[in-house]
Amino acid sequence: MTQQQTTISPALVSAFAPSGTLRASINLGNPILANKDAATGEPEGVSIDLAREFARRLGVAIELVVFEKAAASVDAVKNEKADIGFFAIDPARSEGLLFTAPYVLIEGSYLVPDASALTDNAQVDANGNRISVGAGSAYDLFLTREIKAAEIVRLQGAGPALAALRSGEVEVAAGIRRMLEGEAKRAPGVRVLPGRFMVIQQAMGTPASRGTEAQALLAAFVEEMKASGFVADALKRHRIEGASVAPAA
Repeated sequence: MTQQQTTISPALVSAFAPSGTLRASINLGNPILANKDAATGEPEGVSIDLAREFARRLGVAIELVVFEKAAASVDAVKNEKADIGFFAIDPARSEGLLFTAPYVLIEGSYLVPDASALTDNAQVDANGNRISVGAGSAYDLFLTREIKAAEIVRLQGAGPALAALRSGEVEVAAGIRRMLEGEAKRAPGVRVLPGRFMVIQQAMGTPASRGTEAQALLAAFVEEMKASGFVADALKRHRIEGASVAPAA
């Protein structure tokens, strides 16, 4: 056992896992962080590895509370139906949550039809352009603040957002760059615009009611996981591309 394991107070263990089991909210809508194992159907990925390790540090059992969309995963933690979660940091999510610094950085990019005249991210925010996004996603929240002229079309997840582009309902789809590159490879007709329009900062979070001492412990855990190579090893083990370990806070 590490020094951190032996110095976590019973009060802090109880703050994180009042039922004796740590409930971790997992968002399967972000394949960089979580997927289902093809053989077993069980969740796997970087966020699951971090959740299991944090539960081990606390000395409690782990329960994975799985969702298909980020917004539902966030709400579960805000409403204390889960004890920790894995979210993109965004001001719109600050109420009711306490965040750590990011552990992973992910690029957000745009997908357009091959025939589109758009060649640059700066051209997207123009009258007549419709941008499909997964409702409540990190890029939805970001674009809601930043987009001035284009129209944002909010749909129930990344799949419908990509389908809307394919069907011609929108001119642009926004999403995680790795996912968009996968869509472009899956079937011809679309391409990813160069570069990125945002960097998504993925962090851990806990209900604000758990207190600042709990937040400090979770933050220290994230910093250790980055510094020790745990996060980098998890990205490599799960064959994740398009994400990088966040720098030390």
